[in-house]
Amino acid sequence: MGETKGRLGPLARRPDNSAFKQQRLPAWSPMLTANTVLPFFYFMALLCMLLGVWLLLTVQSTQEIKLDYTEAGTCAECFEMRKNVSKAALTCNCKVEFHIKKAFKGDVFFYYGLQNFHQNLRRYMDSRDDGQMVGRKTKLKNPSTYCQPFAKDQNGLPIAPCGAVANSIFNDSFSLTYHDSRGRAVSVPLLRQGITWYTDKNIKYGNPKDGNMTLAQVFEGTARPLYWQKPAYDLDPLDPTNNGFINDDLIVWMREAAFPNFKKLYGVLYRTETSFTKGLPAGNYSVDISYNFPVQYFRGRKEVVLTTLTWFGGQNHFLPVAYLVTSCLILLVAVALTVAWCKFGKNGRNMEE
Repeated sequence: MGETKGRLGPLARRPDNSAFKQQRLPAWSPMLTANTVLPFFYFMALLCMLLGVWLLLTVQSTQEIKLDYTEAGTCAECFEMRKNVSKAALTCNCKVEFHIKKAFKGDVFFYYGLQNFHQNLRRYMDSRDDGQMVGRKTKLKNPSTYCQPFAKDQNGLPIAPCGAVANSIFNDSFSLTYHDSRGRAVSVPLLRQGITWYTDKNIKYGNPKDGNMTLAQVFEGTARPLYWQKPAYDLDPLDPTNNGFINDDLIVWMREAAFPNFKKLYGVLYRTETSFTKGLPAGNYSVDISYNFPVQYFRGRKEVVLTTLTWFGGQNHFLPVAYLVTSCLILLVAVALTVAWCKFGKNGRNMEE
């Protein structure tokens, strides 16, 4: 009996005699010949070239102006003042003038930019408390240990919002002025709300609530971050709905940049006034700046960026250039294969002859 079981053992483990399990399913194996491969290479080269040219024309249709104001105009005095730590609490205002040669048509976006500021450092990115930022009352006065050393102030009060990311928020402010041909100074209206992602504003961030208490009462017993000039509940005195952890500028800053040179949205042209319904007209402009953010300590630069956008985004040439370079490489390979085929394989000869 045992001998019979030993003989039947391998047979019992054999897969079923089906086309799938015995690997007898029909298959198609393409024959790669010059007549099929070379047209494909030329087609891909043409396709990448057309995409590259199309995207390049799209990108070039955007208008953009960058203005480095680190030491420009009267901001040079503020730059020198910010080198002195003892004068950090003093306010400094400056103005930078510029000219727009061609009108910016359509929606115009106002960005501030930083260079050589590394928001992508792991320790820096971890220095925050998402539970606190989402509005949990228990986390407001018990911040995460990840926020150290920006969890509590020198008096032992919990910091709200805690962490290095919130503490280092960009706090320069801007006002844009248009000087028309008549010599009048017209303030350019900027929409300062609605500049965040919907998921950030409505899901990831929220203010703690405690019955009918005001926001200031809820934040009582907490301290503002070390480098902030105002507490979180008073960031926007003109609009109470834009205070606390749902402040648009705070939310924009808390989404860390992947590269050391970046720009973040500050405002969008509010096209309601007669002078700006079609965009920004050509002419002379000036930017009045409340110069607060120091950049000397990390050898950085500051700039403002005015730009229009298309469906493809802003003025970024990386993808169009990548398509064009890829098209050239594919075309070179196709030409090389065509020459090799004409020389060695067109008349039935192979490479061994």
